[in-house]
Amino acid sequence: MTSPQPDPIPTGAETAENRAPATDPAVGSRTLLHVFPTFAVGGSQVRLATVANHFGSRYRHLIVALDGTYDCREKFGATVDYRTVAVTQRKAKTRAGSLAATVANWRAFRRVLAEQKPDVLITYNWGAIEWAIANHPWAGGKLCPHIHIEDGFGPEEIDRQLRRRVLTRRFALAGSDRVVLPSKTLFELAATVWRVDRRILQYLPNGIDCARFGQAPDPALLTQFDIAPGTPVVGTVAALRPEKNLTRMLDAFAVEAASTGATLLILGDGADRPRLESHAASIGIGDKVVFAGHVERPDRAIGLFDLFALSSDTEQMPYSVLEAMAAGLPVAGIAVGDVRQMVAAENARFIVDPGADVTKDLGRAMADLLNDTEARRAIGEANRRRAVETYDQAGMFEAYDKLFSEI
Repeated sequence: MTSPQPDPIPTGAETAENRAPATDPAVGSRTLLHVFPTFAVGGSQVRLATVANHFGSRYRHLIVALDGTYDCREKFGATVDYRTVAVTQRKAKTRAGSLAATVANWRAFRRVLAEQKPDVLITYNWGAIEWAIANHPWAGGKLCPHIHIEDGFGPEEIDRQLRRRVLTRRFALAGSDRVVLPSKTLFELAATVWRVDRRILQYLPNGIDCARFGQAPDPALLTQFDIAPGTPVVGTVAALRPEKNLTRMLDAFAVEAASTGATLLILGDGADRPRLESHAASIGIGDKVVFAGHVERPDRAIGLFDLFALSSDTEQMPYSVLEAMAAGLPVAGIAVGDVRQMVAAENARFIVDPGADVTKDLGRAMADLLNDTEARRAIGEANRRRAVETYDQAGMFEAYDKLFSEI
């Protein structure tokens, strides 16, 4: 049996990358302590940066990344008052040491809360749930108000919720002041499976800069991507990770869409890229697929698509679909999370059900849209209207301002 290690001592230290805002903080601005499993660039991290940039010095932000990765701090603008806080999290090496590690973490996290004295603790997703427990009324008294934001779950919970996690969430979130869910699917899951009191649940959908994604794309990118002008383009924006199931997208494209003369353009990079490139070649569509890699400004490229495709095993309210809608594109995708509810009613029939025939159905949805120019135009316009009316970021800013200031 491995001997327990000494309790970790969180430094509470601010890292060298911290900076003061370019303008003086507003009088009475609130301090928000955000705890992320990682602050690598991702949906919830970029959303925080977008909200923080909008409000500038109205809020002070303390950022804890439990894996020590802070790449998304580059998204903060010059007027944002943020600091990163280094915290040591203990990990158990044996089952027997799990309880000891958990208790040590709770104590360490409470020391950070006592030192930093935030106005609000905000935790993100399962990886930060121990912080919710550390601030629980039964853990020695609540140190500050708490908001938990849950954006979804990983591939290990696609088919069913893990009982240990369900029970942990049920206990931890009972002590929260608000639990925020960006999808209606997650909202019902939190209410019925996690059994969180509906009075503290809040559905708060993600918002998008519809004006930015509604601008004309950069046609020069077609040359950069080696796509001939006039070629129909099926496009997607995704990290090349297993849960995005881009193998399924390649297979679906090969079913019928490839025969239309279209090109599949994949914006994004990741560890799966070599395997995906090899698979595309093995099924005979290697010359019809462009792996563009990371694109710094997807808003300049997404308008080059004729339609957007989504093949993920798990999503809740994907930003990529919102961006496609704001760009006036039809969507061929899989009915995971809120995807079918997000798109305009005219688009719903091109969002196919998961199941044994999902690859074939997704391929047919792509081909049907490629073969009907008028349908693509009408559905794209309807998606654009729905994005502007329902998902513009102005509504998101208002909702987060109220959430942060009133808790």
